[in-house]
Amino acid sequence: MNSEEKFDLITRNLQEVVGNDELKTLLDERDLKVYIGMATTGRIHTGYLIPLTKISDFLKAGCKVTILLADIHAFLDNMKSTWEQLELRTQYYEFIIKEALKSLGASVEKLNFVRGSSFQLEKDYTLDMYKIAALSSTRDCTRAGAEVVKQVESPKLSGLIYPILQSLDEQYLDVDAQFGGVDQRKIFMFAREFLPQIGYKKRIHLMNPMLPGLSGGKMSSSEAASKIDLFDSAEDVKKKLNKAFCEEGKVEDNGVLAFARSVVFPNKSTLLIERPEKFGGNLEFSTYDELEKAFVAKDLHPMDLKQAIAKEINVILDPIRAAYDKNKAMKEIVKNAYD
Repeated sequence: MNSEEKFDLITRNLQEVVGNDELKTLLDERDLKVYIGMATTGRIHTGYLIPLTKISDFLKAGCKVTILLADIHAFLDNMKSTWEQLELRTQYYEFIIKEALKSLGASVEKLNFVRGSSFQLEKDYTLDMYKIAALSSTRDCTRAGAEVVKQVESPKLSGLIYPILQSLDEQYLDVDAQFGGVDQRKIFMFAREFLPQIGYKKRIHLMNPMLPGLSGGKMSSSEAASKIDLFDSAEDVKKKLNKAFCEEGKVEDNGVLAFARSVVFPNKSTLLIERPEKFGGNLEFSTYDELEKAFVAKDLHPMDLKQAIAKEINVILDPIRAAYDKNKAMKEIVKNAYD
């Protein structure tokens, strides 16, 4: 790929890029170094396939990708996990992310996993944390974490330092860019404001849109109806898709269409909708826009779409389930991490 082709692949389906010109200039010189932080909290579900599809794009574009397994961040999230659980969950996250990326057709040779606790407790990092704490106000930190940190009347101090840590991660992971959902935008802007004040450069920020879950609202690990676990059986996937919110002709809050746009089409050239001849026979779409247009026109029934997407999800999940089923050690890790 040339630099323009890499830029197009890196930025496709993103909602926003902050540092667009910097990204183009950098790609003319070398490959991008990018990271995403994942707090090792709840079990990984199909919603993760959306950012993982973008990570697959990054890897295919030659990027050096770091996945921060943010165990300290997870602990700061209202202490929902013990340190012992976090160790097990970190192992589970690394296993399943690798298997998911391989299933999405990505090479993991340029993929690097780093645990937050491996560097976030070091002297220099801690000193920099204090430097930003001395420059920023509680209002700055509260505002930065508003979309990410749970908002309560009397917030814990841990939630206020969360944006500081996430900002410093950009420097200590030695990356050019950070990738995340658009819900991270205020933290990204916090980093762009405060890192230069302690002598570090601004980074590029790549933001995915926030997409609805199967129940129409936000996809959440804590809401069983909104998501599909990556270890769910093929039959369970079909059952959950059948119950998914997918109003005829409506695109808004449609998690089934969103999955087609952000996971299915970036990974294959066509989508086949199988239908009996009495209902018009099979349909085949080569782009998401074609699919959406047919759905809005009500030429494609929600149940037919659901069945097609369930099939595509199972194609992705089959290798992940197979790798998990033969890994007895990982089964024990998952049991102790979440039971």
